[in-house]
Amino acid sequence: MNYWIYFPDYALGAILSWLLCIVCQLLPITRKKITPVLFFSILGCVSMIIFTANLWHHLERPPMRTLGETRLWYAVFLPIIGIITFIKWKYKWLLNYSLGMAVLFLVINYLHPDTYNKALMPALQSIWFVPHVLVYIFSYALLAASSIVAGYGLYLLYTGSYKAEILQLANNLVYVGFGFLSLGLLFGALWAKEAWGHYWTWDPKETWALLTWLGYLIYIHIRYRNPNSIKPALLTLALAFIVLLLCWFGVNYMPSASQSVHTYTS
Repeated sequence: MNYWIYFPDYALGAILSWLLCIVCQLLPITRKKITPVLFFSILGCVSMIIFTANLWHHLERPPMRTLGETRLWYAVFLPIIGIITFIKWKYKWLLNYSLGMAVLFLVINYLHPDTYNKALMPALQSIWFVPHVLVYIFSYALLAASSIVAGYGLYLLYTGSYKAEILQLANNLVYVGFGFLSLGLLFGALWAKEAWGHYWTWDPKETWALLTWLGYLIYIHIRYRNPNSIKPALLTLALAFIVLLLCWFGVNYMPSASQSVHTYTS
């Protein structure tokens, strides 16, 4: 039996929980209370974590092979990051963005479900497969959160109401995300050596992964060398996320992707 048939139930439970989280922020009786917001946001996360764990058990392999499976992990990690930032900094807009993006990915997976077969090609049967994919997805979730911070910061600059804490929040997200991104590159190189005999082959996916890494390194460099430079830093952060999206999704539609050894992720 295909365990995917249960996805709509878990996804609906998560979406309803996250919608109730937003409703709690609007109702006068719960607007200033943190507990109901955290309860419903965490409840939705638990629903998706349970489904993902059960899917992993049913497939007898990590559900990390296709874009649909990575979207599933994204819908798990992004709300967790939103909850953590909400607990620490009380940014409801960032929490709601995280929940909204998670809902979007769940809807996409519902409309375009994967086959979720148990097959795992030999190249993926490596000890580096799971850590490589997990740290990458987690870094993507962190850096996606930093992108909305960049957009929000640019909006505040445009309206003349910019707050210095915006870049500090961006820094916290980018530094941690960049660390995981670097681990992803390292694990990917070790995996490539084991699977294909080379640490680096300038494969299209590898090239765009490097460009993504360099994009966020440029942001870190700007923040280090010119800590008072606000607009260039925010613009760089926004552009770096576009490169990240091209690496994640866009490269699969490029002509060079037909020669890529990463086509199993399509």
